[in-house]
Amino acid sequence: MFIISKDLYVDTLYILYINLTWLLISFYTNFYIAYRYTKLARIVYLLITQLGTFFLAYFAYFSLFKEGVTIGNQTNTVLYLFSGIIVVKFLFIYALKKYRIGGGNFRDVIILGGNQSIESLTSLFNIKDELGYRFKGYFSDKETSRNQYLGQIDQFYLYIEQNNVDEIYCSISELSKKEINKIIDFGERNNKVVKLIPNSKGLFSRGMVLEYYDYIPILSLKNLPFDNPLIKYSKRGFDIFFSLFIIVFILSWISIILFILIKFESKGPLIFKQIRDGLNGKQFECYKFRSMGLNIEAHKIQATKEDVRVTRIGKLIRKTSIDELPQFINVFRGDMSVVGPRPHMTSQSKKYARIVDKYFVRNLVKPGVTGLSQVRGFRGEIEEISDMENRVRLDIFYINNWSFILDLKIILQTIFNAVKGEEKAY
Repeated sequence: MFIISKDLYVDTLYILYINLTWLLISFYTNFYIAYRYTKLARIVYLLITQLGTFFLAYFAYFSLFKEGVTIGNQTNTVLYLFSGIIVVKFLFIYALKKYRIGGGNFRDVIILGGNQSIESLTSLFNIKDELGYRFKGYFSDKETSRNQYLGQIDQFYLYIEQNNVDEIYCSISELSKKEINKIIDFGERNNKVVKLIPNSKGLFSRGMVLEYYDYIPILSLKNLPFDNPLIKYSKRGFDIFFSLFIIVFILSWISIILFILIKFESKGPLIFKQIRDGLNGKQFECYKFRSMGLNIEAHKIQATKEDVRVTRIGKLIRKTSIDELPQFINVFRGDMSVVGPRPHMTSQSKKYARIVDKYFVRNLVKPGVTGLSQVRGFRGEIEEISDMENRVRLDIFYINNWSFILDLKIILQTIFNAVKGEEKAY
């Protein structure tokens, strides 16, 4: 940055201002939001907007906090910095395109519909290797002699289940609204990206965002908050900071006390490890303080009210949610987040995915140590199907409406519930 004095670089206010200003401007300019189909002109526009706005904010610092300070002659420093950012940005884009041309960072796609409106898109997928799309073919109910024809539209469901497909493109002119809604629901259940190819008669509206691949209009479902890289990485930064604080100042000493109490009452390890479903259905070992005596059903059957497997100390740590504290190790490792949908046992996921609508939408984000459905009372034993339906409903609401304030509210409510004792924590 501008060289004012050596003391400036150890000025806490200066460092906080510079970093927070950059992040805030990035958030509002969408500086870090660029897709494989984003045009070069859009990248240039984002660079100019971000750097220009930050340039003004940088000088505003001296008016707000360093009035009277004279800026030195080495003002070219900021120009060198901006030039470096521009060079790195374009070098990264160039390297990524070369990597995709070589076969890396690709996404497998199919198209539903075989009319004239898809020809430009199929040509784009087949010709521009630098975009990183591998066109597998298309499904259509209309007779066609085109290459890469895979079958009728109702056959694509089986094809998706048997093949690794990342994105589904639907031609609006060949599909009814009912069929499109069915495909969107199918995509949500199976974690597939669904996009729509509009016709010339008008656009389909259901919380859609209009994007352009070259000059081809594409409708995408409205992006989730976590699709924003700035939100994604800032949440991860908070997870690391918060989990490290819990591990160092709470888990470090409470583990010693619980080790003595748990081992005194029953044989077995301090930490209970259980396989749970995480981000995109990827399984991981979830850690908890052991609250039961050793039993072969621990990995299959959820704890119930008056469960005889739970020890005396186990009842206490479950009532106060202390048994969940080791999950902050999972958070630090990146398996979980502080706040998010609670991870379920694999047996539960298999059972409820078949009977609860949009169950797997929960897996679009990392599972959390606590979550909205937990603080609203939907935790513990699943006695009725409505219990899981309400849990999934609140989890989906959290995913669609995330905010940092919402996370803080959930964390504070969790602490309050832990202090007073959870009614369903058994």
